[in-house]
Amino acid sequence: MSAPGGFGDMGNLLKQAQQMQRELDRAKEELRTALVTGTSGGGAVRIDATGEGMIVRVAIRPDAAGDAAMLEDLVLAAARDALTKANELRQERMARVTGGLNLPGIL
Repeated sequence: MSAPGGFGDMGNLLKQAQQMQRELDRAKEELRTALVTGTSGGGAVRIDATGEGMIVRVAIRPDAAGDAAMLEDLVLAAARDALTKANELRQERMARVTGGLNLPGIL
């Protein structure tokens, strides 16, 4: 039986850190492949982004292409919506890995 604070405790801490790293790697992979969709104008503009926040697709309904200034606003709003959803997904995945602890710089 090991003394309190001995190698037994250190071994358990190391195992916990390794498990958290595996879970973090799994969460990163999930975010890399997950897609979120941001929309604006009642679906006139749709933007898909990965959970990492990389925009991968922009779709604009043909009827939305009339007014350039309005279309620019719709694209910007959809991009912000998609990136907000990607950020929320990242925070959700990290909370699962860290048990709700805020550990900056992990993802």
